[in-house]
Formats: sequence, C-alpha cells, structure tokens
Amino acid sequence: MRRTIRLAMSFLASLALSPATSAAPVRDDPLLRPIEADYAARRFLTPAPPVHVFGNTSLVGFGGLSVAVIRTSAGLILIDGALPQSVRDVEAHLRALGLSIRDVKLILSTEPHYDHAAGIAALERDSGATVLAGAAAVKTLRAGGLDPGDPQGAMLDRFPAPRKLRAVSDGQRIHLGGVTVTAVALPGHTPGSMGWRWRSCEGNHCANIVFTASINAVSTDDYRFTRHPELVATFRASMAKLRALPCDIVLTSHPDNSDGDRKLAAFLKNPHPNPWLDGDGCKKAADGFEARLNDRLAKEAKP
Repeated sequence: MRRTIRLAMSFLASLALSPATSAAPVRDDPLLRPIEADYAARRFLTPAPPVHVFGNTSLVGFGGLSVAVIRTSAGLILIDGALPQSVRDVEAHLRALGLSIRDVKLILSTEPHYDHAAGIAALERDSGATVLAGAAAVKTLRAGGLDPGDPQGAMLDRFPAPRKLRAVSDGQRIHLGGVTVTAVALPGHTPGSMGWRWRSCEGNHCANIVFTASINAVSTDDYRFTRHPELVATFRASMAKLRALPCDIVLTSHPDNSDGDRKLAAFLKNPHPNPWLDGDGCKKAADGFEARLNDRLAKEAKP
C-alpha cells in the first residue's frame, strides 16, 4: 500500500513537467487520432494517478473517466478504454503499477460511446486482447459508435471499431486465471450498457466489487424521455438491479457518479480505512442516477 501511495505522489509531481495526455506520435496513427480534444481534456481526461483500490483491482484512468484493471494469474482484465488520445496514458498508468498492456487478455466494455470505448481499438491492438460487450453494444462498437436509436446518437463522434469482439449476455460468467467476472446488463443509457462484478480479497478480507455503466438519462436537446415510457421503465429497472447487487465497492464509469473523485482524494491522503469500501455504494449510485432521471422528467413536464 505504501508503494502505491509513493507511485501516486510521484505521478502527481510529474504533472508539472508534462501535459495531462501524452504527446501525439510522430507518425499518424488512425487508432490514436484525438476525438473532441479540448472538451475531452477539460471534462474527461483530467489527471489522476493510477492507484491500487483493493485486492486484485486498480484504477488506471482519469479524473473524469474510470478505467479499471483486474490482475489474474493468467493475465490482466481491463475495463473500458477511454479515448484514443488517452491510450498511451492508460498504458503508462499500467506500467506505473508494474503491469504491462501486453499482459491484458480481456477488455470489458461498459457502453459504446466514444468517451468509454474510443480507445479500445488501440488497446486491443497493443495487447492482442479480446473485447467483450453486451450484444447490442457489440453491434454499435462494430459500427464505430453509430446507433440511430440512441437518444444521444446525433451528438456523438464516431470512433475506431475494435476487431476481436465477443458478445456476452446478462449473468454470463467470464473466467480468467482464477478470477470470475459476471456481466450485469444495465440498459437505458444505451441498449447494450453492461456492468461487471467480481470478488476480490486481501488476506481474509474479501469484497464484492461492481464496475457499473452509466444509468444516466442523457440525450440531444430535442429528445423527450416523457414520450418514451418504455425507456424510462428500462432505466428504473436497471437502477433497481444495481441497488440489489452484492456490493462492497462501487466504481462508476464516470467517477463523480459515485463520489469517486472524493474517494480518490481521501485515499491519497490516508488509505486507512479504505474510502472505497462502502456497503451502500451501489445504492447511493443508483439513487443518484434516479434523482437525475426524475429531475429530467420534471423539467420536460414543465410547460
């Protein structure tokens, strides 16, 4: 744990000497071409150090985007891939933890939007990993993020499509090197949104960890969720499902959906007691998603 804190502080100190994202490569790499560079730098790719969260689980993402890595005896499992321009940073974060992108065997996708999935194609190429996603998400990933039925579709950028894709179903168990990760379908934000849960131990202390996709009702300005009660029902069912999961640690694809930014700051200040351990974490995250949905519906109902 002390080594993790030293690495985190060293990483933060290095930010004074380098930008939040790695310099562009000399040659043009289609899989690393930036998407929404200025907005992404402000909203998603704010600097955060790679940290060991608990047991076999670490975070190698950013202030506005979570990317998780699970260590197994047969290689690494990566969850989400952020953006093309952040791929080299994710790989550097792995190295800072003594890990290598070449050891990643599986990449699990939460949702086929550019902020979470646009970097997957490059990470897949660099690692040789297989990408797993919900069936509806696989179709959208193959189309580079194109989904005409997505309430956000018209305002989202396309991105490089991963090549080695495999669909998984709700409740399907994925096994690698003694670790079992279970897929949890959480449709709403996208039809194929998928969460992932696994069990991790430190000595005799074990914890159920959930990495949840967003369950946020977001759309273009002209879309009205009040005109789509079936989608609203889907959102509420996913929120109820998240609340009911065995959950000692929740990680959300955007950290601020589960106070991840506050937990990281608290962890860097003092990792004991571990601020990520919270038996009500999934419930709190679901409550936050539901409050935002209710606010959106109320806003739409105003004359």
